[in-house]
Amino acid sequence: MHILLVPSNNSSANRTCLHHRQIVLLGLVFLIVLPVMLGLVAYQVRSTLDRMNNPQLDAEYLAKLERSLIKQRIEINDTKQTADNHLNALALRLGKIQAQVMRINALGQRLTSMAGLTRGEFDFSVDPGVGGAEPLNSMPVMQLPSLATSLERLSFQVEQRFQELGLLESLLMDHQLQAALKPVGWPVIGGYISSAFGYRQDPFTGHRASHKGVDIANRRGAPVKALASGVVTHAGKKRGYGMVVEVNHGNGYMTRYAHTSANLVKVGDKVEKGQKIALVGSSGRSTGPHLHFEILHNGRAINPRKYLRAKR
Repeated sequence: MHILLVPSNNSSANRTCLHHRQIVLLGLVFLIVLPVMLGLVAYQVRSTLDRMNNPQLDAEYLAKLERSLIKQRIEINDTKQTADNHLNALALRLGKIQAQVMRINALGQRLTSMAGLTRGEFDFSVDPGVGGAEPLNSMPVMQLPSLATSLERLSFQVEQRFQELGLLESLLMDHQLQAALKPVGWPVIGGYISSAFGYRQDPFTGHRASHKGVDIANRRGAPVKALASGVVTHAGKKRGYGMVVEVNHGNGYMTRYAHTSANLVKVGDKVEKGQKIALVGSSGRSTGPHLHFEILHNGRAINPRKYLRAKR
């Protein structure tokens, strides 16, 4: 077979010669490919028409889409619930830390008062001053796991500090208790030492005799104060002492206040350091108004001079 190809620009025609075998092969290809292509086109057209004309197919398609949307909505809600649970846990932990900080502030204010510290220096009612240069490179925003870990670590540190402050409070209280029970100070308002502790000339006999306390001359009726906290073990008359008050302070210490004109406490009373317990007088073996003051440790009279302070 001869095929003549004529160009549109009137140039010379090209002649192509096809053999019999080639013609047969082209025919077979044409007969096979053409029906397949026509079938594919017909299938696509039929599927489109069926979907347009068959509502059941549309319902199935819509149901599939709806199931997919419901699944995505459930996943979103689960993710949101997980985030809410994390936030609630963090809020609960933050509330506990805030409560611990309030306890520390209250304890700190009490310790500041107990220790006699300056309130302006240790004021737990305001935040301490902090600062610093702005960093050149900003850090990324903290994620929830890191934030939870930081809060847990902070809570542990806060609880540890609270226990340490509690121990410090106990030590301060013990120190204050020991200071309150130790007989140190001046046992009467005003006055001066008119006779010291130790051997002296007895004012009535003139003989050398032991004086187991100190005499503090003062006006009659001047208030006598407890030199330390304790319990009254004697309040009344005693031979040689006249009217006398004795106070047990624990740890083996006892103080005696003699020659009073009146006792303001009774046996069994608990007295505080500095509390008025009697009035200066001249009862008993005395030459005039004064306070005879003794300190006994484990039943033995000791020199009270080192326990007496100039502050009156």
